[in-house]
Amino acid sequence: MKRLALACSISLLMLGGGAAHAAVITYSATLSGLNEAPQNNSPATGRTTVMIDDATGMMTVNAIFSGLTGITTASHIHCCTAIPGVGNIGVATSLPSFPAFPLGVTSGNYTETFDLLNSATYAPAFITRSGGTVDGALTALLAGMAAGRSYLNIHTEAFPGGEIRGFLVAEVPEPGSIALFGLGAVGVAALGRRRAAAAA
Repeated sequence: MKRLALACSISLLMLGGGAAHAAVITYSATLSGLNEAPQNNSPATGRTTVMIDDATGMMTVNAIFSGLTGITTASHIHCCTAIPGVGNIGVATSLPSFPAFPLGVTSGNYTETFDLLNSATYAPAFITRSGGTVDGALTALLAGMAAGRSYLNIHTEAFPGGEIRGFLVAEVPEPGSIALFGLGAVGVAALGRRRAAAAA
């Protein structure tokens, strides 16, 4: 099945004659204590958007939050739960927290862009469980996000396991954008392989 999907994607790329068709897929989530597992009664609220640019292989994370009962200790994306929208799973992105995420606060906002082809973007254990390569981690993260099996979590001193979180859900793109994003994801993986070959 994987080979068939890859062959179809490559065929579509060839039919496109190499034309640059960039797509940005946006995922969003409402962050709350009720979305945690187990649930908690935190009055905090938050919102996040995660944008994936398939032309550049970059991911931009935006988050805003307020009303936390404890001060922030970490935030990251977790992936990939067994069932969409429920459960807990290990951290997928950098540890101990997103770089430059506001720590020691009860409210704030955050914007940062990450290179999905850079190993520093991922937690080492996530790379290991994704086949041991950055390409594998990239593929697993994109697939997990597309399937609703990833979430953004904000951890605090009051709730070390996470005070508020939300599962990332794709905002509805134009129908053609979905196909283009799939093609772009194949291109991003190929770009990663070229970078690795050039570095060797």
